[in-house]
Amino acid sequence: MYVYVNGKIVPREEAQLSAFDHGFLYGLGLFETFRTYDGHPFLLDDHLARLNCGLSELHIARQFGRAEAVDIIERLLRANELRDAYVRFNVSAGVGDLGLSTEQYLRPTIIVYMKPLPPAAPQEGKEGVILTTTRNSPEGDQRLKSHHYLNNMIGKWELGNRPHAEGIFLNREGAVAEGIVSNIFWIKGGVVYTPAPSVGILNGITRQFVIALLNELHIPIEEGVYPLSDLYEADEVFITNSLQEIVPLHRIGHRVYLGQNGPVTCALQRHYRRFTDTLWTRNELSERMNR
Repeated sequence: MYVYVNGKIVPREEAQLSAFDHGFLYGLGLFETFRTYDGHPFLLDDHLARLNCGLSELHIARQFGRAEAVDIIERLLRANELRDAYVRFNVSAGVGDLGLSTEQYLRPTIIVYMKPLPPAAPQEGKEGVILTTTRNSPEGDQRLKSHHYLNNMIGKWELGNRPHAEGIFLNREGAVAEGIVSNIFWIKGGVVYTPAPSVGILNGITRQFVIALLNELHIPIEEGVYPLSDLYEADEVFITNSLQEIVPLHRIGHRVYLGQNGPVTCALQRHYRRFTDTLWTRNELSERMNR
């Protein structure tokens, strides 16, 4: 596997990070994960917009445009001889002295990873597991996709090595939050429900795209704070992330759902795939679907 490190494409064995990088010392770093479809990085502009916003919040003086990102991705695709790939775009604060700094980070470390896509979810979907580990509160006003990943790791340790299951966090007040690596939606009576960002979730890029897609399909969607009982009473449940797209849950505990036979889930999966061969953003969704 080849990796992009600060302008160079190098074998993974040669990819190095300074012991004084504040991304390592203090967790000051952000990342975006997305996938390419036949070389096209899907929703790239949306991922870069979230990344750039977070970099400003972390006092990291670096912004990325589409042209630069596409160039890096295309170079890595060639080096790794891939067209459909998992991409992790990582920006770490960079080298600094020991101690907490109040200055801007002017020389961040940029690493872009790439590998073949993981296996797709089973056709029938996944099993949901309610975790006893609670979703922690964001460090700032909103959750960033940052190097602070211990809460997710604790949830993963609790779930164990179960590739066909997804752990589901509740927040400290007992409201449904999100999956370990996904956002969650459910359908009851023809209405789609999903936890609001105020619950403490990561406002996922695929989550936002699916909400835009629901609006364009005129399927009612509500964001709010919901107890676990609402999830158990649902007809359909699905999770979303950039790598596995829209995945139905067929069971949570003893509660069985429609899974792959859920009409709303199936419709969303079908329409989602209409867009994956392009570089469209959420804002361009309306124009594309009305053609």
